[in-house]
Amino acid sequence: MPMPFEIGDIVRLKKQHPCGSHEWEVLRVGADFRLKCLGCGHQVMMARKMVEKNTKGIRKKEEI
Repeated sequence: MPMPFEIGDIVRLKKQHPCGSHEWEVLRVGADFRLKCLGCGHQVMMARKMVEKNTKGIRKKEEI
């Protein structure tokens, strides 16, 4: 069963980005994810399987 990711969630990955940040914002959800680094703003596309495998934690988006 896939993990419940939603657009706007903040995911903490096992490996850090070269800028030093571990946290990424989810911009697109599907077979591939578009993630934006919260440290430097760099965006990457990753396969769902890789994101699910490397996720340490999820923070849900704050509802206003």
